[in-house]
Amino acid sequence: MQSFQISQLLQEKRYLFWILQTAGWSGWAFTFYLGVLFWGKVPSENYHWYLPIISIVGLLFSLLLRALYRYMWEMAIGRRVLAIVVGSYTAGLAWMAVRSTLFYKVFPEERRMYEEHGMEWYSYFDGAISAFWVMLVWSALYFGIKYYLLSQEEKERWLKAMNMAHQAQLKMLRYQLNPHFLFNTLNAISTLILDHNTELANTMVTRLSRFLRYSLDNDPMQKVTVEQEMEALRLYLDIEKVRFDERLQLHFDVSESAETALMPSLLLQPMVENSIKYAVATAINGGGIAVSAHTLGNELLLSVADDGPGLDLRGGRAPKGGGVGLSNSRERLKEIYGDAQSFRLSTTEPHGLTISIRIPLERETATI
Repeated sequence: MQSFQISQLLQEKRYLFWILQTAGWSGWAFTFYLGVLFWGKVPSENYHWYLPIISIVGLLFSLLLRALYRYMWEMAIGRRVLAIVVGSYTAGLAWMAVRSTLFYKVFPEERRMYEEHGMEWYSYFDGAISAFWVMLVWSALYFGIKYYLLSQEEKERWLKAMNMAHQAQLKMLRYQLNPHFLFNTLNAISTLILDHNTELANTMVTRLSRFLRYSLDNDPMQKVTVEQEMEALRLYLDIEKVRFDERLQLHFDVSESAETALMPSLLLQPMVENSIKYAVATAINGGGIAVSAHTLGNELLLSVADDGPGLDLRGGRAPKGGGVGLSNSRERLKEIYGDAQSFRLSTTEPHGLTISIRIPLERETATI
């Protein structure tokens, strides 16, 4: 919410400037009027329109200061400080000259009183010092607000650049897996065509197109429900079923509470692909893969287990060269959830590999 408000302010700086100008000079006029009431009496009823006029004159002089500061913005800091002091003092003197001229025209009896007591020039000098401080405070606020907005713009650009890099990293991690999968699938289709098994080849092409459509239609930055992820897995496994037939045994265990939980799209596909590559494809009799999803407190628990030869695990991690899919999945989870996730490898009893994932439990927010 705060980031949204800052973005709006950055986009509407011109409106923000005029809002602050109007509020600031109106506040000065009101405060000055209260001071007159507190220290003395209002010279006449004309004072009610005199104050708005000199406030507008002060606003106009502040616009001249703004033009000066914008012109000198890229200059050295010393010259800018000099411009602030000299510009504020000059603007204060000029503003006070206009105020005095207008004041003595509107309230001639006040001028006679100052002249009789020899205080005319003292009153002007005292007022000029006060006007200088008003312009100096205006200058300080102008630079302070401008530097703040510039820092926020820089922060917005940095966050946008980091977000773009973050998205690029996630997309790279996910799409890096597709060439390997496509190579295996197209090779299997080629083999079916060479064997003149065109019906099965056509089935495999149809299933491949459905899976690729799902893969391309789902942004890796977006999360899907566990139910949708399982449907995507079934699309993928339908293709692999054509390759391995009865050698590939599948088991799904998804609790009802987990079906509506959110997770990164196609997160489990590379893990299942890893199991097929090392546990099913290399075994004479094939193998089995079990996929599960459950909730526990504020966490979503996911697992992919196979009954293959397994890996030589050290501290819940695969050895070097243990597969691009596993390392990419681990990095993808780290990019999305930071330290609020875990990715563990363990041995399936009596043999095989189990991948266990814990991520924060999220659900789709209802839209009205």
